[in-house]
Amino acid sequence: MNIHELLTEETIFLPLETGTKETIIAQMTEGLKLSGSVTDAEQYVRDVLIREATGSTGIGFGVAIPHGKSSGVAKPGLALARLSEPTDWDSLDGTPVSIVFLIAVPQENVGNEHLKILVALSRKLIHDEFRESLLNASTKQELIDILKNM
Repeated sequence: MNIHELLTEETIFLPLETGTKETIIAQMTEGLKLSGSVTDAEQYVRDVLIREATGSTGIGFGVAIPHGKSSGVAKPGLALARLSEPTDWDSLDGTPVSIVFLIAVPQENVGNEHLKILVALSRKLIHDEFRESLLNASTKQELIDILKNM
């Protein structure tokens, strides 16, 4: 799974002004819409928030990975935000999040594309040095390169 190929300039937010979980997801969705992954932003946000209501996607370590299969998605996409301030996400470890990955997958996607993306990210996110490199990157290209080399 080549995570970096799912990112575009429009889907990287460095930094993203902090708000609620819902406003952060909505702002990141706009980037996915500009990239051509999301065709119906309202439907996609609704589907992600429904998924979020079943259990927090704040995985710990200051990271959240909200995601959703949606009829509002045309092709798989990934957005990445480094938040301007740590934000409460009801994370498993109680820690506010500073990094958010938002995964978009079409509803009719036969496979489990979002699970492949989640697994690929999770394997790296458990490493302190990887998370630190995401927090310290100063450009969008630097973030893409970090993900490319993961």
